[in-house]
Amino acid sequence: MYLHIGNKKSVKKKDIIGIFDLDTATVSGITKRFINKNQKEGKVEYTDTDLPRSFILLDEGGECCVKLSRISTGGLRLRAEGAVIDSE
Repeated sequence: MYLHIGNKKSVKKKDIIGIFDLDTATVSGITKRFINKNQKEGKVEYTDTDLPRSFILLDEGGECCVKLSRISTGGLRLRAEGAVIDSE
């Protein structure tokens, strides 16, 4: 199964290690350094030109990578669980 993370991009659910909120996770210096290190190594992908709200940590064939998404962690969670949002 796949999870749509925005801007016509999807990732395999089995590859997801975690989904994190950028506002709260980057309060920690450790997380900031982790993202910066991966960005320097070319392992960070922006899925959209909008300001990212979350990041998805993935294990793709033994390689760690980070995908930044404009979709909130709550929205990604609902998509991952297959929840249908009724707009009525």
